[in-house]
Amino acid sequence: MMLDNLKVFVVCVQAGSLSRAATQVDMTVATVSRRLDSLEDALGCQLLNRSPRGVSLTARGEIYYTECAELIAALDQRLLNLDQTLNSLAGPLKVLAPTNLACGVLAPFWRDFIQRYPEIQLTLNVSNFREDMIASRADLAIRVGPQPDSGLRQKKLGHTTTLLVAAASKTDLPLDLTSLEHYPSIASNLIQQWHLTSGQGETVKFNKQHQHISDDLNVVMNLVQAGAGIAMLPSSMVYQLLEEGELQQVMPDWQGPIREVYLVWPHKHSLSARARVLQSELIRFLQQQSWFNSL
Repeated sequence: MMLDNLKVFVVCVQAGSLSRAATQVDMTVATVSRRLDSLEDALGCQLLNRSPRGVSLTARGEIYYTECAELIAALDQRLLNLDQTLNSLAGPLKVLAPTNLACGVLAPFWRDFIQRYPEIQLTLNVSNFREDMIASRADLAIRVGPQPDSGLRQKKLGHTTTLLVAAASKTDLPLDLTSLEHYPSIASNLIQQWHLTSGQGETVKFNKQHQHISDDLNVVMNLVQAGAGIAMLPSSMVYQLLEEGELQQVMPDWQGPIREVYLVWPHKHSLSARARVLQSELIRFLQQQSWFNSL
């Protein structure tokens, strides 16, 4: 509040009267007068001599004006620059995203986005590990799964499903849960424990012993294609291979957990125009994908 009052004080000095100052700061003369009174009370001295002809600085007022006028002008300029930065489509935009999603099915999205908005300087950090948004100074992050961090704002975009798949060449595939439990399998670190739900709503949990485990879903998928066993993989990764006949779905009446996709950003940060346009373009892109269930 004192900073606002100091600005009113500086404008009054530069305008030469309360009425002209009131017009410049879009306040009534009475409000300007109250602001000045409040500032003088807080500082414990009189800053302005007021008369029907206008205002003039007191000796103490001269000191405060000399110290404050340049700072207020610099602050106003920085706020103007910030406003232009936040509302311009030209400038930097840093996004965090999981590797398999960003480098897989979202690959055409990034290409189309930078072609559509060439003035946006996109920095895309991809990782299988959840990078701290605040420490990385990112504008946005694409995240999979529940978001417990209360320091982040989040927007749920929808979800993908997870399916049991095997190489198309496999012919000895399990037809029931008992045979599935003993069948060779490959898992990712993120999906080692298999939760399955049937079309009738029955739910089972497998603490399965997997023959192979990797922290990269692409490695898991490559092993599946090589015939090493069954894996539970996101529909976003396997839908095209299923359509092309390179993979086959195993026990299609059963599905794994859904994978919720969120867009998140720091709670106290305002989204720039660049971040807002990426958000809207990503939502539009996902709505057009057969592997994604949009809200």
